Amino acid sequence: MMLRGVRVLARANDRGELVAGSDGRVEVRYKPTDARAYRAGKGNLDAIAGEGLLPDDACVEAGAADPKQRSKKQAASRTHPENAIIIYADGACSGNPGPAGLGVVLQDERGRRELSQFLGTATNNIAELTAILEAAQIIEDPARPVRIHTDSQYAIGVLSKGWKAKANQELVAKVKQALSRLQDLELIYVPGHAGVLLNERADALAVQAVKSGSSTGWVAY
Repeated sequence: MMLRGVRVLARANDRGELVAGSDGRVEVRYKPTDARAYRAGKGNLDAIAGEGLLPDDACVEAGAADPKQRSKKQAASRTHPENAIIIYADGACSGNPGPAGLGVVLQDERGRRELSQFLGTATNNIAELTAILEAAQIIEDPARPVRIHTDSQYAIGVLSKGWKAKANQELVAKVKQALSRLQDLELIYVPGHAGVLLNERADALAVQAVKSGSSTGWVAY
């Protein structure tokens, strides 16, 4: 399946139907040799034409995430500048394209602000890019260090790695322009559905927008 622009393996029955748990999410793996299992909403998974079913033993047995990797994540979070604005931005889409939404969590010395925004009919990539755009536009002081986290490899690729955007070129240009005014910016990839607290919260805000078909505007906590 495809999950937010990334190929994954997803739990299915012998008829090829996705199997969701009590939380409505499906077990997914990024690599068959990786024991870490994650959860994804059915609406975020898209079938890849021509791909068939694999036997259960194609993946190693699921286990807990490697504590060394968890420690690396925690250590990385401590390397941010002391006065940095920390942001997690995420997009969600029910179908691709389909009803789409975004979620953004911003943390600074004043506390936390959150945004849940409905986008109407769009693709998942549009939702991911627009989440980063909203994050960039909320920054009041462009001289402040800003660290924007996203689980979209596509967004990081087209915005900072020189990937050529075949679609969404106007939106990509708009996001790049919004980011260009930030003098100390870093886009940071974070694995989706890996238990990273603020990233999970951004995902929940995006899903909330899709399900409700409405937007909250920025809310301070």
